[in-house]
Amino acid sequence: LGERNLLASSHGHIFRTTPDQWALRRSRTLWRDAVGRKAAVFDLGRNDGLPASELLRASHIFVSHTHMDHFIGFDRVLRLFLNRDKRVCLYGPEGIGDCVAGKLRGYVWNLTESYPLVFDVTEIRADGHQRWQFRAATGFVREELPYEAAEENSPPLTPLLVDNGKFRVRAAITDHRIPCLSFALEEPTHMNLDNEEIARRGFLPGKWIAKLKEALRDGAGPDTLLQPARQDGEVRECRLEDLESMVTVTPGQKIGYVVDTRFNPENLAVLLPLLRGATTLYCEASFLDEDRDQAAMRYHLTAAEAGALGRLAEAQRLRVFHYSSRYQGKGDRLRQEADRAFRGRKDPGVLAEFDSVAV
Repeated sequence: LGERNLLASSHGHIFRTTPDQWALRRSRTLWRDAVGRKAAVFDLGRNDGLPASELLRASHIFVSHTHMDHFIGFDRVLRLFLNRDKRVCLYGPEGIGDCVAGKLRGYVWNLTESYPLVFDVTEIRADGHQRWQFRAATGFVREELPYEAAEENSPPLTPLLVDNGKFRVRAAITDHRIPCLSFALEEPTHMNLDNEEIARRGFLPGKWIAKLKEALRDGAGPDTLLQPARQDGEVRECRLEDLESMVTVTPGQKIGYVVDTRFNPENLAVLLPLLRGATTLYCEASFLDEDRDQAAMRYHLTAAEAGALGRLAEAQRLRVFHYSSRYQGKGDRLRQEADRAFRGRKDPGVLAEFDSVAV
């Protein structure tokens, strides 16, 4: 990530999956499945640099809170999706329904009777969730819907929001002087094909590989027919059973996303179960630890606290972002401080203090 983009606090950040890695790109947040047909967006800050073709893949949007730097991009989503046959599921904290309704009331909708777009909005609350839909065909009138839980007896402070076979997303409600959501996205599995094995069997890379993976994920029968691209140009179908030996299945990754919260026992009590064992934790690092009092007053994490959170959650990797503008030109210091705390190399007294907060 370029420091200039981070200092602009431009949420979200783009996560794109390939069969074997995640990449954090510039200043938007978008996760895309390995087949490339589904995407999930985390936060709606400035997203004008995200190509429309990527954003239009989004079926789910997860908003941490509606401070301007996390919600100003809603208008671009609205403009891009307006005349498309799409149901966009949007999840946010207490008050998200009013915020979406307020955005939509800011425009006149006298020509949208035939537009099929629907926003399906769920408000995540500790005392029970609420759900509404806003249909373009009605001028985005707010209509209440029954909330459909993704799992029975879901923990009220770390509820499961989505489980659609492509990904699972769970949230935690933390304190930013308002309810603020952190998220964890988990994939079921990754499927990889070896290019050398593809060539050895006389095939060529192509769209058939995505169809093969999709058939395996969907549990298609062994006699399902696929048509691989061949080196000799011959058109011949193959049974799924004869192709699946080329596919290596590995556990899916777990991605944590944390912004705008404090390092205190109450927040850690919900964040650590949510983030435990994350493959990569993307976490704000708004202040240096020497400015910890300022960070606490603004309800943000320091870089050292972000590192400690990653270490306590036993994350495999930590990526920090969302730096305060006061550190213009000092992004390396924030990253280094976070890395030292994450790897347990910071002053032992400071680390012990962080551990005592977690306890």
